[in-house]
Amino acid sequence: MIRLLFCGPLARTGRGRLAAGLLVLGLLGAGGSPQPAAAASRPTAAADSVPRLAPDRTAALRLRRPQPDRLRELRQQRDFQYVEVKSELSAWDLFWARFWRWVAEALETPSGRVAWEYGVYVFLVLALGFAALKLMQVDLTRAFGRAPRRAALNYDTETEDLHALDLETQLTEAEQQRNYRLAVRLGYLSVLRQLSDKGLIRWQPDKTNHDYLYELPTGPLPEAFRELTRQFEYVWYGEQDDLTAEDYERVRTTRQAFQRRLVPTRHAA
Repeated sequence: MIRLLFCGPLARTGRGRLAAGLLVLGLLGAGGSPQPAAAASRPTAAADSVPRLAPDRTAALRLRRPQPDRLRELRQQRDFQYVEVKSELSAWDLFWARFWRWVAEALETPSGRVAWEYGVYVFLVLALGFAALKLMQVDLTRAFGRAPRRAALNYDTETEDLHALDLETQLTEAEQQRNYRLAVRLGYLSVLRQLSDKGLIRWQPDKTNHDYLYELPTGPLPEAFRELTRQFEYVWYGEQDDLTAEDYERVRTTRQAFQRRLVPTRHAA
C-alpha cells in the first residue's frame, strides 16, 4: 500500500507527496502502539509459570544460645526479673475489699439497682427529718430508751464565784440525783477554791485550768492536778452524761486524794 501511495497519481505532485508521507507516518504510529503492552504482559506470564517450592521441614534447626556472660547480665536487669508480688493487704483490708466487691455485684442486679435508688431517697428523707427535729429542739433520747439530760443546778457556769457558791451542798445534791457529770464539775471547783484559799493559785473567772497548772509550785502537786484536770475536762466538756456510779467513784477517789495532799501544804511566802 505504501508503494501505491508513492507511485500513484498523487505522488506525482509535491502536495501529493506531502500528503502521502503524512498518511504513512500515521499508519506506522497506529500500527506500532500495541506492541509495548504485549511486551509488558510477557514477564507477568513468565513469573506465573515459575513453580513455588515448599519449605523444607526435614532440616534440623540449630538452637542459638546466648553467651553465659550475656545471660548473667540479663538476669541482673530488673526488667527480666519476674517475681510474683505477694499481697500486702491485711485481713481487715481483705474483708472490706470482698465486702465492697459483694456490694458492687449486688447493685448490678435489677433488684439491687431498685434498692439503691429507693435507699438513697429514704436516707435523704431521714436526714432531713432528723435535721428538722434538731432545729425544733425535740428531745429524741426518750425514743431510744436513754434518759434525758439532767438540768444543771441553778448557777451560771461562766460567771460563778467560787467563794459565793455552796459547793458542798450542791455537790451532795448532785450525787443524790446521780447527776455525776455535774458532781465532777462541782468537785473540781471545790479543788480550785481550796487551792485559792491556800494561796497556791490566784483564781479569776477568765483563767483556764492550764493557767492554774502553771501557777502551782514545783513538786508532786502539778502532776496530780494535771490528771485531775484531764478527768474533769473529759467528763464535762466531753458531755459524758452516761457516767456510771463506778466511773464517778474513780474520779472522786482521785479528787479526794489530791485534796488530802493539800492539807499539810504551806505556800512559801
